[in-house]
Amino acid sequence: MNKLDNTFTSHFLSSYDISRDYIANIINLAIKFKNTDFKVDLGNKVLGLIFDKASTRTRVSFQVAMSRIGGTTIDLNPMTSQIGRGEPIKDTARVLGRYCDVLAIRTFKQSDLEEYAKWSGIPVINALTDLEHPCQALADFMTIKEEFNDFKDVVLTFIGDGNNVANSLILNAAILGIEIRVVCPEGYEPNPLIIQKAREINSNKNLLKIFHDPSVAIEGTNVLYTDVWASMGEENQKEKKSEIFKEFTVTQDLLDRANKETIVLHCLPAYRNKEITDQVIESENSRIFDQAENRLHAQQALLSYLLGN
Repeated sequence: MNKLDNTFTSHFLSSYDISRDYIANIINLAIKFKNTDFKVDLGNKVLGLIFDKASTRTRVSFQVAMSRIGGTTIDLNPMTSQIGRGEPIKDTARVLGRYCDVLAIRTFKQSDLEEYAKWSGIPVINALTDLEHPCQALADFMTIKEEFNDFKDVVLTFIGDGNNVANSLILNAAILGIEIRVVCPEGYEPNPLIIQKAREINSNKNLLKIFHDPSVAIEGTNVLYTDVWASMGEENQKEKKSEIFKEFTVTQDLLDRANKETIVLHCLPAYRNKEITDQVIESENSRIFDQAENRLHAQQALLSYLLGN
């Protein structure tokens, strides 16, 4: 087994809590895993998955990642456990901390995630909350590094709702010193708390820009990113948002206005021909499925660091 230098925080709850070195080391290790240059066997440690929201990529990539580093996974479905019957988090967390070695939690409130971290006594990973999606961001910036070798002169443009994915991209971009442009309709800007945190991380105000016109923001872009307009839990807003966001679709015409080497990212699932056209998803600029694969490798790296003590 390769030896890990485990010098990182005990939880992974928010991108705000990590450093540039943290991101760099996770990404570098993830690339080694991807290239089969690194192997870890953590000796049958157990990952507990608590998912209050639907998931494909996050759930499967965590399960496969844990298997590849010698561990096992238990799926704690709230519908078939006492979690779904209203057991207090502090009770559930303390028990699971005696059974499992790490928890990956997908839930609604960031405060619930923090409650698990407070009481469990084991590492807790944010597998998505309404506020952030930091595991996704690790895979995103891993994909960007694979494409451009480093983050120098990268301009990342996110078109869509100022949601949890946008929030994590903003925080990571601030840490890495990357210019990020968020393009959304008025009233759908990122969370003001996230903007404030990004300013605390990096005082360069030119790194974070908010636009309301995709055609203005696209110039000079070399990473073009979009996401669904209505996030999980917003199903009743789909029709309303489809109307409000109809001018924010990532089309081939828009992509043609960016740099020639621009890559396209989407965290999936995608509603083809809504937030992004089928043509762009299948274009030579798309790195969407490389990005999805990188969820596996980034999470192998993250789990290895959190458990490799």
